[in-house]
Amino acid sequence: MLTLRSATILKSIVEHYIDRAVPVPSQSILHSYGLDVSSATIRNEMMRLEQEGYILRPHTSAGSVPSDKGYRFYVETLHNIHLPVNQQRMVSHLFHQVEMRLDEWVRLSATILAHLAQNMAIVATAKSTSSVFKHMEMVSIQDKTALIVLVLQGARVRQQLVNLPQTVTQENLSAASNKLNQQFSGLTRVEIQQKKTSLSDLESQAADTVLAIMKTEDTLAYEEPYLEGLQFIFNQPEFSQAHQAMTLVDLLEQKNLARLVVPRGLDQPGIHIVIGQENESQSFQNFSVIVSQYGLPGKAVGCIAVVGPTRMPYVQSIAAVEYLTEVLTRLIARLYGKEIPREESSRN
Repeated sequence: MLTLRSATILKSIVEHYIDRAVPVPSQSILHSYGLDVSSATIRNEMMRLEQEGYILRPHTSAGSVPSDKGYRFYVETLHNIHLPVNQQRMVSHLFHQVEMRLDEWVRLSATILAHLAQNMAIVATAKSTSSVFKHMEMVSIQDKTALIVLVLQGARVRQQLVNLPQTVTQENLSAASNKLNQQFSGLTRVEIQQKKTSLSDLESQAADTVLAIMKTEDTLAYEEPYLEGLQFIFNQPEFSQAHQAMTLVDLLEQKNLARLVVPRGLDQPGIHIVIGQENESQSFQNFSVIVSQYGLPGKAVGCIAVVGPTRMPYVQSIAAVEYLTEVLTRLIARLYGKEIPREESSRN
């Protein structure tokens, strides 16, 4: 446990370094934060913080920078963080401009989050924990080819071409679609498989295709996420070194970034913050991640995150992730016909 004075000095070092990205000397703390102590006292406190691993000195004659432990202490002391009201209004206004489409919500969220946090934003589309059949149509493309358009609960649409053993008219395709809609509406993949239904060859082929699509959906942890704000992260001084930038580029090319930003235990509610070496992957240990799950547990959940160097603006980033989590959760709830009181979606 740190004394109140040590905690205040550590907070000053963290905020100064986040703001200016240069090591923090004792004189800067004395002048910038108006602490009613001598410079010698501050130097002694900083020496103690260094000994206990909260700060580091990159060079003997230079000032100090926070360690991962220092950042962790800092974020654990942050309370009652909220996005400023004017920014909340701006976000609400932007969401009112888009259509009632899940992909538009997610794309807009990624763009807004990147600009608010001035770092990279990743937003994965909410998917059902078990896909639920809502509606399907079969459309004739050629004599022996049809397009199956499957609508799943949560406004997800999937399409797949099927080759038919013989020519089928659009009338027959529509009749088969209508029967399957009557039989399968509101059912999960397992419930459809367990349902005893007499089907024609055409209906059976369509049902098998529908089940294959739903199985693929059910095995995905998250859909391919939207990523915005790469320009912000590359503008950070930490990425002036080529190897740091190349590490991030490699992660993006290998499509491993989304997997790395989702920590274990994300099924627990609230904001999760993973700092530096707390990341399991060594290639990701110069980054911090602020991540949250949004949506309706048991129905449809997605993931929203800010990724940046450990020297990121935690207050603004946490507030932005928290508020957009609430916005997206309310929108998903609306898709499922549920209203969420404001206190249910607050941060824990």
